[in-house]
Parts: sequence; structure tokens; C-alpha cells
Amino acid sequence: MPFPGLLLLLTIMSLVGRGVPQIIVVLGVTGGIGGSRVIRGAVIGVKENVYFQAAEAIGSTKWRILIRHVLPNIAAPVIIIFTINVGGVIISEAALSFLGFGLPISVPSWGGMLSREGREFMEVAPRLALWPGLCLTIVVYCLNMFGDAVRDLLDPRLRGGGGRLGAAAARSV
Repeated sequence: MPFPGLLLLLTIMSLVGRGVPQIIVVLGVTGGIGGSRVIRGAVIGVKENVYFQAAEAIGSTKWRILIRHVLPNIAAPVIIIFTINVGGVIISEAALSFLGFGLPISVPSWGGMLSREGREFMEVAPRLALWPGLCLTIVVYCLNMFGDAVRDLLDPRLRGGGGRLGAAAARSV
């Protein structure tokens, strides 16, 4: 955590080399570490609840407790962390490809579009940099909004009319 993310990614990618499998592994491992602490904290919070201890007391199996009690109650942070991490991975891949450490030239990438041929023509036609950057921004924003909407729909604490979507439905009636 004390190292800047892009600097750490550049260092790791320079060690493992360019390529699709390398970037999948590097971005997957580095993107999953931060979210695991939040999920661990949420699971520890669920374990302290009375219904969890009651399920253990009546002899429920660990898998039943996990599926019935833990997963529904940590679904909201998992969904939000996943969608934010996917957006961050997309931006990280574009940044690595822009700097020449990401995907090979033969693989299309928004960062590669801005880097290689895009730099030659950016002064002549700035719109060539606008469209890949705008697409990147829209995709990451849509992923974050989709994750927020799915979280609102699936969070058991928001059932019964709570949340933004429930309030909007109540106003339209």
C-alpha cells in the first residue's frame, strides 16, 4: 500500500514482460489484494451476529452457514468492490498499454490507440485522442453505476422499499 499503484505495476510488468497472460495475472493479483481486506472485515462482522452463532449452535454445516448467512450479508461490499476493481483494472491496462508496458501491438487496446499512432496525429486531429478516452470514461462510469444498482437490488438490508430504487418506485406510484 505505500507504493504508488502505477509504479508497482510498471515494475512488475517490466519483470514479467508484455503479453495478454502476463497482464491478466499481474492485474488480477494486484487488483484483488485491496478488496480482500474489506471482505474479510465484513465476514468477521457477520460472524459476530446472533443468527450466525445460532446456526452454529443448532449444528448447521459450514457450507449452509456460508451460503445462507454469510454470502447474502456480504453481497453488497463484494459487488461494489468487484465493479470498482474492474473499472480500475480497465484504467490500469489502458495506462500500461499507453506507456508501452501492457498489451502487444497486435492486440487492440484503448491505451494503445492513444499511444502508438495516436501520438503522431494528436496535434493535427485532437479528436483521435478524444474518442478512446471518452469510451474508456463511459465504460468505467457505467460499470460503477451498474454495480451500485445491482447492490441496491440484492442487498437484504434494503429490502422492503429502502434504497434509491425503492424510493423511486414509491414516488412513481
